[in-house]
Order: sequence, then structure tokens, then C-alpha cells
Amino acid sequence: MAAWLRGCTVVGVGIRGEGRGVGEPGAWGEITAGLRVSRPVLVARLMEFDAVGALTTAHVRAGAQVGGVTARTVWRWLDAARTEGRVERRPRARLEVSDQAWEVLAQAGGNVSVLYRYLKDAGGQVPSLASLHRVVRRDLQAGRALPDRVVVRREREEEQTRQALADLALARPGEGDAAKVAARRPPHLASAAVAGTSAGESGALEGVALPAGAQLVRTSPVRAVAEAVGQAMAVQGAVCVFGDPGRGKTVAVRMALHEVPPGWKVTWVPVPVRPSVAGMRRAVFDALALPGRFPHTSARADTAVARALDQARVLVVDEAQRLPAPCLEYLQSLWDHPGTRITLVLCGAGSERALARLPQLASRIGVWQEVPRLTGAEAAAVMTGFHPLWRTVPAPDLTWIDQSCAHGTLRTWAALTAHLQNALLTSADAAVDRALLRRLFQRVVPPL
Repeated sequence: MAAWLRGCTVVGVGIRGEGRGVGEPGAWGEITAGLRVSRPVLVARLMEFDAVGALTTAHVRAGAQVGGVTARTVWRWLDAARTEGRVERRPRARLEVSDQAWEVLAQAGGNVSVLYRYLKDAGGQVPSLASLHRVVRRDLQAGRALPDRVVVRREREEEQTRQALADLALARPGEGDAAKVAARRPPHLASAAVAGTSAGESGALEGVALPAGAQLVRTSPVRAVAEAVGQAMAVQGAVCVFGDPGRGKTVAVRMALHEVPPGWKVTWVPVPVRPSVAGMRRAVFDALALPGRFPHTSARADTAVARALDQARVLVVDEAQRLPAPCLEYLQSLWDHPGTRITLVLCGAGSERALARLPQLASRIGVWQEVPRLTGAEAAAVMTGFHPLWRTVPAPDLTWIDQSCAHGTLRTWAALTAHLQNALLTSADAAVDRALLRRLFQRVVPPL
């Protein structure tokens, strides 16, 4: 018996009695009270005896005592070692919550019971409610962000509205030509954007939603952003693109990065809702489409991200103004890492003010590029190239529209274009005059 116990750690062992069985008070109770043997060590020692035919029930009972389990469990361990060659516990499948289920949970305001009922209605194997609670709590503690319910609902409604506008945005039918409307309908823009189809300035650009029939126009701000991003890529530096909402900052950056030099890659990192460092780390990991599951430790996640950024890559962070200082410090650490080769593009309305809160990162910005509003003359020229509908409107009226409603904001012009298309579609006798435009102004300008 002493032979197989050799090598085990004994703490404060003293034999004071004899003649009592294993597991009973007395000699063995005091001996095994100071012994703790792990499963791999115990099974390996017992298998040595089993290999020479010297394994007895007494060995198993003694092993159960020092292993803190029952003899039946030890026999089961031995059987697994003989049949499967396994001395460790069988790994348990890790329960994961899919992105779709996570969105359902967000829409339910974090109510796990609603998610549980949704999974049951969907069919298939469903974990218990307690297990689901445990998994959600584990993911939240690991840094997975639960989107705000109001934000998720608003984004879903906005997406539905954009889809409806795209479906209804047809060319104006003439009198008696209702049967020809479907034939004149332009291709669905959303599908082209998803497929990544683009035709330079005149086609769809991935990530950019336009009214049907509209085309991108390379304005002077777009050229300035392209020059700024190109300069930053030349030195693998950082650039901040800022300006008021709706001026076309994101579109300008996408147009600038539409065709990057060979060997470069572009990665857009979405900013999480209520971002934290853990959530930002997860967003970068997912944006890079790294294989496998997200690591459970920040060190492993940072190692995987840094390894993926060892090639020439443009890392674009849109809506950067929502990032707190710790998240900006995380992005700075990626850019400063000696093994990464990235150009950092921070874009968003107010991003320059967010960077001002972190002077050590602001000092590293090589180019500060503002996207200004369009002037009245620029707006008239840009809109005639943006959509054929505005080519029929006199230049003074285009200037009046910009002064009265759009104020040089491209997003307002795009919304007004979609509303005007719908008005011409739904009313056969509608004419593009100032009376109609004033009614449409009320739809695109928020109430005071």
C-alpha cells in the first residue's frame, strides 16, 4: 500500500490506532486527512498496478479516500482510462447565446424569460431557464454589451422606414402610364450595397444608403477627406474626420477607402452602445472576423487582435465621439503596439472634442479634417449631379431649398429627395413647386 502512495503530499500524519477499515475514524482516517490526490495522478498510479495485474479493491478504496470520491467513481475513472485513454474529466460543451438571440434579449429589455420562450417557440434543443440565466450573466461579466431596448427598437424602425422608402422611390409615372411603373423601377439599392457592388461615383457603395436613382458625387470635401486619409496611410498615422451631423463624413471616408492600394485592408469597427473597454475589445475582435470564439481573458484577446493587425490595414472607427477615454486609450494601445501596422481613422460629429479629453492620443493625430456644410452655390451644383429629379428644378429654387431647409446638409437633401419622389408617385397631378416643397420641409425638419 505504501508503494503507490509514494510521492503524495502528507500533512501532519500520525498513526494512533490499528484494525479499522478505510474511511473509518482511526489510523486511515488520520492518514488520509492530510492527503489530496488529483484525478490524473491517482488514475495513473492505479493503472500502473492494473498493467501488472496487481490492482486490488483495497487500492481502489484507498484511492477513493485520498481522492475525496467514492470507490464507484474511481472504478468509473479506471474504465474511462482503459476504454478511452482519458484521465481527465470529459469536457462539457459550452453553452453560447447567438447574436440573433442576443438581439431578442435586447428587445426584451434583458428579460431572460422572454428569450427562453422565444427559443422554445423556435423549436430545437433549449437549455433550462436557470442555465440561460447563468450564460447571460457570464457573457455580461465577460464584457458583452446588451444594447439598449429603445435604441434597438429605434434602429429597427429606421431600417424599416428606409426599406419602405427604397421600395416606394420610383420614377414619376406619366398619365396613363401606370402599367409601365414596374418596368421603370430601378434596381434595389440595398441588395447592391450588401453584395459590395459599387461603380465609383455613380453606383452603390457598400454601407451607403441612397434614394433610388441617386448617385454619389465627388465634392470638394470628399476630395479633401481622400487626401487626408491617403496622407495618413502613407505614414501609418492617425486622422480625425469631424463635422456637424449629416454633412457626409462617413460617405466621404467610404469613398476615400473604396479602392485602397494592393496589400491594404479596410476594417470598420462599430462602436457598441454604452461602450466599455471590454465591449470595444469584442467589437474589434468581431470586426476583424477572427476565427474561433472570443477569448475569455483580455490578454488572449489582445494577442489575437495584435497578430491580425500585423499587416497593412486601415482601422475605421465611426461615431468615435461616443467613446470614453478608456476606449480611446485601448485604440491607442493597438496603434502604438510595435507589432501592428495600422492607420487609424476616427470619424464622427464631435470626435474632435472626444479626442481633446485624451491629449496623448490627440497629439498623435496627424491630420484633422473637417467636413464643412455645402454653400448655396455648391448645393445647387451637387444636387443636380446627385439625382436627376433636381435637374428639372431651377437653380434659384435649389438655392431657396438649401437656405430654407437643407442648410448644406447632405442627409437632409437625401431625405427630401426620397419624400419628393414619393409625393410625385402617389399624386399623378403633383408638380414640383414651392407649395409642395414647403409641405415636404415639415417632414424632414424636426419640430422646435
